[in-house]
Amino acid sequence: MGTIIENINEYAYFLSIPNVSLIDIVEMLIIAFTIYHIILWVKSTRAWSLVKGILVLFIFYMAAYILNMSVIVWIFNKTISIGITAVLIVFQPELRKALEDLGKKNIVKSIIPFDETGDKNRRFEDRTINEIVKASVELAKAKTGALIIIEREINLSEYERTGINIDSAISNQLLINIFEHNTPLHDGAVIVRGDRVVAATCYLPLSDNLGLSKELGTRHRAGVGISEVSDSLTIIVSEETGKISVATGGKLLRNIDGDLLKKKMKEIQGNPVDEKKRFSFGLKARGSGEKR
Repeated sequence: MGTIIENINEYAYFLSIPNVSLIDIVEMLIIAFTIYHIILWVKSTRAWSLVKGILVLFIFYMAAYILNMSVIVWIFNKTISIGITAVLIVFQPELRKALEDLGKKNIVKSIIPFDETGDKNRRFEDRTINEIVKASVELAKAKTGALIIIEREINLSEYERTGINIDSAISNQLLINIFEHNTPLHDGAVIVRGDRVVAATCYLPLSDNLGLSKELGTRHRAGVGISEVSDSLTIIVSEETGKISVATGGKLLRNIDGDLLKKKMKEIQGNPVDEKKRFSFGLKARGSGEKR
């Protein structure tokens, strides 16, 4: 009988509500707030792809541990410290930028955001679409090469810092003047964030995709390259042929007109849509033989 009572008391102890003080609640809120903002930061940088890769490796590690694969477990245990150091080195620019943003951040605004800009679900206004499309068409008619990067969820500050800061409202006249021949800003890419041109003459990573046509020049390879490392939409105007192309997700849709360009920009204007419906690359591609 005494054993039964002891078991009941032990079970009741585990079911009892722990003694939680006000300090404990504050501590849990701080930890939850920190984890939430770390997740937001990770999702807005290239680190998100790395995190998914780490999760895959972790699943393999757990499977090897459960199945008692001692050699694989030993390799994981010996390389984990090296892997952490490698991650810190590779993502040093993102980590530095995160710490800089932390120093500039308005903590109260982060906790209680005030929406003073209207519909935050829209990345940019219809006017921005019209101005970019009009500029792209005019540049194509004049056979003036152009490279316009439209930022989405992944922040492009790393590439913005390689160019010249502009921070100006978007207009087709501004974009045309930037890419005009023999002007200081015509070489490199323009980065668009929301309804503003934030920088020009930005340097982008070139794609090493062997599947791209050998006829494509540096401008197109840079446009595809930035789309491989981010979720941006890139508009490329060929200087050789005057054709407009769009790159996203490492894929290139070539020889499009203003109407199709406007449609592609409309698709990314609001909340992200189903990936199956977002970009039907290759279905409407017309012709080839395009160079820079």
